[in-house]
Amino acid sequence: MSLFYKPNKPTDAADEKLLTSYRESGDLAILGRLYEKQMPLVYGVCLKYLNDAEQAKDAVMAIFEELIVKVKQHDIKHFKSWLYVLSRNYCLMQLRAGKKMEMVNLDDFMEFTPLLHPDENNREEAMKALDNCMDKLPGNQKQSVSLFYLDEKCYKEITEVTGFSLNDVKSYIQNGKRNLKICLEKVSE
Repeated sequence: MSLFYKPNKPTDAADEKLLTSYRESGDLAILGRLYEKQMPLVYGVCLKYLNDAEQAKDAVMAIFEELIVKVKQHDIKHFKSWLYVLSRNYCLMQLRAGKKMEMVNLDDFMEFTPLLHPDENNREEAMKALDNCMDKLPGNQKQSVSLFYLDEKCYKEITEVTGFSLNDVKSYIQNGKRNLKICLEKVSE
């Protein structure tokens, strides 16, 4: 056994007490005390993976929100180690989501429509056709498509702005794209 190994460190015992107390009571103040001790660790992990101080701060808050549910779902032996893994996984998911969003742009969205790849002669006509077709979309589709492609918002931001569920936002964007394609193809005929 290593000379540095210290089983049952006082902080582990205190963390275990706080965990048990939170699970029994559901009192967020207790979970907050437990999390507050680990916030520098969580922030450091998030900063390492996300490479952005503001995103790391946001992640620290989002991870706390996840803890509210996940602490009750998992059998946690060592809170600090478990929280490190949870934080790392959260950041990796954010990075994956960001890459997916970077890969989508308006040109890819409508690559099949000549009106969205206008030359100098018909640029104004193309923009009018796009505006006209956007106006024909149902309100929820128009709002979601506009926020996603024109304002470059991610799904989560759209749900926050609109109040739509995540599944609804995805559906509105998919259906809106299809409806725009149909409308723009009719205009170009």
